[in-house]
Amino acid sequence: MKNLKDLFEHQLKDLYSAENQLVEALPKMQKNANDDKLKKAFEKHLKETEGHIKRLEEITKELGIKPTGETCKAMKGLIKEAESFLEEDTEKEVRDAGLIAEAQRVEHYEISAYGTAVRYAKELGHDDIAKKLQKTLDEEYKADDLLTEMAEDRLNRKAKS
Repeated sequence: MKNLKDLFEHQLKDLYSAENQLVEALPKMQKNANDDKLKKAFEKHLKETEGHIKRLEEITKELGIKPTGETCKAMKGLIKEAESFLEEDTEKEVRDAGLIAEAQRVEHYEISAYGTAVRYAKELGHDDIAKKLQKTLDEEYKADDLLTEMAEDRLNRKAKS
């Protein structure tokens, strides 16, 4: 990588890998959730994630690059950690609280990565691409907020007892 353009393209490919890995992982998280609202939140975010992939494909096509070629090691590690948690012997309420924690780790990674990509797009003069990336970033924030709300509203209390 020689310049910000190269780094930006690398970041987009990394995000594309991360989102594709997440599409594989979210159904497992949904299947292992006990709370109906949590199951629905995972289902909704799966659909959003599929939209994020399409958006990244549009962006990379516009830039004349292929979205493939990178493996997001961070997402791979986060998913591995979540899978390891699912192997633990837990009460169902504790499992739901733990699934929220694992999902929020993923969301926080994505928020960081998309925030960086938005800044790079703006600095490179790709205002339309920055807007598309910002839309995804906003969706990631909303997903994180929903998980926080569910945890604080009732799931953590259930796990506590």
